[in-house]
Amino acid sequence: MKKIYILITILAFTAVSCKKSFIDLIPNDSVSPTTFYKTESDFRQAIAAAYAPLQDLAVNDYFTSEMRSDNSHYQPYPSNRGTANVQRESISDWVDDPTNAYTNAVYFHCYNGISRSNIVIGRLAPVNLAAGVKSDIDGQAKFLRAWNYFKLVRLFGAVPLYIKEVTKAEEAFLPRLTVDEVYAQIILDAKDAINELAPPAKFPQIGQATKGSATMLLAEVYMTQKKYAEAEILLNTLPAMGYGLNANYADAFLTTNKNSKESIFEIQYLQGTDKGTQPSNFIYQFLPRTKNTGIVTTFGTTVIATDNSGSGGWNTPTQDLISTYEPNDKRLDASIGIAEGAYNTSDLLVISANKSVVNYTPAAGKVGVPYIKKYLHSHVVSNNTNDNWPIYRYSDALLLLAEAQNEQGKSGLALTNLNAVRARAGLTASTETDPTKLRAIIMHERRVELAFENHRWHDLVRTGTAITVMTIYGAKAKTIYSYLPANAFVINANRLLFPIPQSEKELNPQLIQNPGYF
Repeated sequence: MKKIYILITILAFTAVSCKKSFIDLIPNDSVSPTTFYKTESDFRQAIAAAYAPLQDLAVNDYFTSEMRSDNSHYQPYPSNRGTANVQRESISDWVDDPTNAYTNAVYFHCYNGISRSNIVIGRLAPVNLAAGVKSDIDGQAKFLRAWNYFKLVRLFGAVPLYIKEVTKAEEAFLPRLTVDEVYAQIILDAKDAINELAPPAKFPQIGQATKGSATMLLAEVYMTQKKYAEAEILLNTLPAMGYGLNANYADAFLTTNKNSKESIFEIQYLQGTDKGTQPSNFIYQFLPRTKNTGIVTTFGTTVIATDNSGSGGWNTPTQDLISTYEPNDKRLDASIGIAEGAYNTSDLLVISANKSVVNYTPAAGKVGVPYIKKYLHSHVVSNNTNDNWPIYRYSDALLLLAEAQNEQGKSGLALTNLNAVRARAGLTASTETDPTKLRAIIMHERRVELAFENHRWHDLVRTGTAITVMTIYGAKAKTIYSYLPANAFVINANRLLFPIPQSEKELNPQLIQNPGYF
């Protein structure tokens, strides 16, 4: 697995390295694009580089795909009203605009991944390599291109469609195509990836996209398009590829259990300081701002006493989500913890205890701040963790399958898949067969099963419930959070899409802004 991290680092370095000479157009310490793309090793390195933008995307996408929803909010920071804090908060408050650096970052990271995928696809075609090698590399590149466009089209709507390497200035400025045209390319790429990629050879996997990854992607695309029969066929092929649920819910997130049989695709990180490592640090972003995280980030005798006051306070679980877990649901304690303490005059939490969220009541004179626990695992250096970010898990597939079957009137089959997920969570089986009621049950199950994995916002939009759910949540939020701006949570259809970045619109006059943004 470490190989993929090393290759990502090498390619990222060679892409920017150069000498301070305006005469040597191809520096000796850089790879020439005219000679590099020749061997299997070259293309393995290039496809590894196409994965790298996913790591950058993961640290921005939770703002747009989780905090935009009713699942998470943020810790207010009245003492620091800097642009970075205000822009992050504005996404959760529904007051963001086209200059927001964090919604824009998602847009740019997706296109970075698309650009690198296009280079691999285009330069691979004429090269004489073994058929199996070419299929594997091409399939991975097409999966990555399709996944990035799927993220873009759901968040931004119609977008420019680049399907080949840009080599001329005039090729860089394209108009937005229709949503249907973007989806057509996504489906074409996903189908190619399914045909070209193999199922996982063994578990744990090596961290790259497989036939299962592409199958899950296309199934979710079909669910978004309400092509339930097509999605059902695809999802039913996953068990034969070896996927299944881990025994315990928390097992899916253990750093010692990466790329397990439950993992269909996850973004890879590797803790450490050696060349080739790329650590994550989600827990330090998700803990409340504090001068000392040590009470929470203690592992055995190792105490990581970290000051995260400049980076924490984001993606805080809402009470709205916490209260929706059923009694005895094992996922609540596995997903959410409570940092208990008191705020100082600098609006930072002084943590005095780390407590369970189950039946939590604050101690006298203390407040309990929820945090995302599923990414809290042992490490030895602050901001240097080993947690991967889940994109697709098998439980997600089971719940999508249950939804697809329910929408076709197959409630019996839907209950079988729904209840497989509920049983692992320690819950009794659902017996509901009314399609409308069962639809709501499945949506609730997706909310708690996939909490903080960047599915909630997409699920709300996909099912047409975003405006209703967020209107109710927004009204509630205004009674809870006294610091919200007056124009927060103005819920309308325009806000179901994020704005095209203003900087892109200024560079490319063919781009037209989404309605409702200026």
